[in-house]
Amino acid sequence: MRLVHLDLKGAAPRVSYLEQVFPLLSQLGANGILIEYEDMFPFKGELEILKSPYAYSEEDIERIQQLAELHKLEVVPLVQTFGHVEFILKHEKYQHLREVERFPNSFNPHIPDTLALLKSILSQVIEKHRRSTWIHIGADEVFHLGEGMDSKNWMSHNRGDTGTMYLKHIKEVLSFIATQYRGLRALMWDDMLRKISVGALRGERMGMAVVAPELGVGWHRPHRLAEVRDGGTPTLPSAHTALPAVAQEMMARLAPLRRYDHYSVLCELLPVGIPSLSICLQTLVNGGFTEETKRKVLDALGFQSMQLEQSTCEGRGAFPGAEIYHMVEQVNGHLKESILKALEEESAIKGWFSLYHRKHQFGNPRNMESFGSKVLKLHEDWESFVRDLRTHLERVYFPDTVEEWMEENINPYLDQLRDLVRDYR
Repeated sequence: MRLVHLDLKGAAPRVSYLEQVFPLLSQLGANGILIEYEDMFPFKGELEILKSPYAYSEEDIERIQQLAELHKLEVVPLVQTFGHVEFILKHEKYQHLREVERFPNSFNPHIPDTLALLKSILSQVIEKHRRSTWIHIGADEVFHLGEGMDSKNWMSHNRGDTGTMYLKHIKEVLSFIATQYRGLRALMWDDMLRKISVGALRGERMGMAVVAPELGVGWHRPHRLAEVRDGGTPTLPSAHTALPAVAQEMMARLAPLRRYDHYSVLCELLPVGIPSLSICLQTLVNGGFTEETKRKVLDALGFQSMQLEQSTCEGRGAFPGAEIYHMVEQVNGHLKESILKALEEESAIKGWFSLYHRKHQFGNPRNMESFGSKVLKLHEDWESFVRDLRTHLERVYFPDTVEEWMEENINPYLDQLRDLVRDYR
């Protein structure tokens, strides 16, 4: 399984952009899409509070699956069932389900309402993905597990630890899936399992979970899991696979867009990540990045050459979002530098148009004219550039993403120039 992970807690693209991207992903070797919807899923009824104002509609969810099918990409929905649930626990309605009252990261597994809520969320997502044969239950980075009073009490009364507590909750989630959705197989990240002894894993008889390595935490750690498999871990009723070694069921997670969590700033935009993603996919398909692989990536993306060490690509590019790729390069390479150079290295500004002059609104026109035309041109050039960039971003993203990206990457520098021009005028 070569799955591209669309982690939509970040910059969720419009479906019209996915329509352009899916054929490229398929061409480059992906055979599935792992979709972590978070608040982009069209939750209904009691769960409607979880929806983003820009959430996909039910028709969008169906369209995404049709597009995936068209390009031979299996859709695997991902529902976080333990950690990374800020999009749920930030709401006052669900605050009582937090492991630690102050932090919205992780569920308290001891409150019956936690499992009831998860069953409701899983049911709504699975019902809209009846063609999928896999569900991913996340279960990574369960921060603060064991720190809540309920967990401390449970561990002391049951002579347990965070590992057995973790497995107990995951087993309840897997049991619900196995019972309610016969034949549906489950995936989960492996980072929390690495902290648990082989004996505990054997004792819990995890059954149907297929473990996926979490990139960035360390790729190849199959030995402990292989031991469990060789110990003959039985499956849960109707489940298709016992807990295998990572090497046995290799799933590559290539995540080109996301946040680290629901509250962090955006990571890189998808169009900017496509060259890197393409290289990763082709390397995975071919077992290495050969000259032939490189040529295939260049042809698919419409570049003349690429320098991996410098992370640069030469040529216009002919992939969906190539204009954004180049414009973000311009922002990263020149915006800050050109503005700071104008503001800090121009002696007439430093000497005759300082913050003090601007605050008290006085200056000598003779000196101001020496830098005026240059500053006005720089301002107009960047404003024109940013208008074009915004137009391209709006074709791919919803307004909240465009605003956030501008606030983080453009405005900290361009606002300084805007303020200077306003005061100059």
